[in-house]
Amino acid sequence: MTDLSNQPLEQLNIDEAARPKAPPVPEATDRHRAQGRQLAAIHRHYLMEMARIGTVLARIEAGDNPPEDLKRIVLSLDMAENFRAFGSLCGRECQILKFHHDIESADMFPRIEAAGGGKFRAVVDKLKAEHAIVHELILRLDRAADALMDDPSDANFRQAATTFIKLEEVVRSHFEYEETELAEAIGYYLGSV
Repeated sequence: MTDLSNQPLEQLNIDEAARPKAPPVPEATDRHRAQGRQLAAIHRHYLMEMARIGTVLARIEAGDNPPEDLKRIVLSLDMAENFRAFGSLCGRECQILKFHHDIESADMFPRIEAAGGGKFRAVVDKLKAEHAIVHELILRLDRAADALMDDPSDANFRQAATTFIKLEEVVRSHFEYEETELAEAIGYYLGSV
């Protein structure tokens, strides 16, 4: 895995144009596609958590909340907890909500690759690379929240806000790609979820 820790924030991007398309699963039915779309429900949970960060940043900017609130929320987010515990964006929630698959990177992706006879390898590799970018951005937001808490300066606030905006942009794009490209495969290859 590539070390992203020294890469400038503005270069931590997802190359959407380089995203491979998943092959169709001709055998997939509407029921399979609906099962595959259950991943979107998990993603909505994370997007709601991200909205909490955005709300706190707006309150800090307005002077309504102290900077410590950002650090507390960043550390309590399921996304951060899941990366620490499971090394995956999906983490604990996938374990709870799924019936036939485990966390994305450790179980779901390899099973889709195997069941699809390797046809999904390029999509899975791209998704794993995007997970690494998301993880790096979460770590940077954690550090930016630390800096803001230690020194609530305008510069530290701007760094935290800029990092959050980048994280939100990347996560939204990643979720959309994952949901679009894997809905049929999740439902068909992983069975009833």
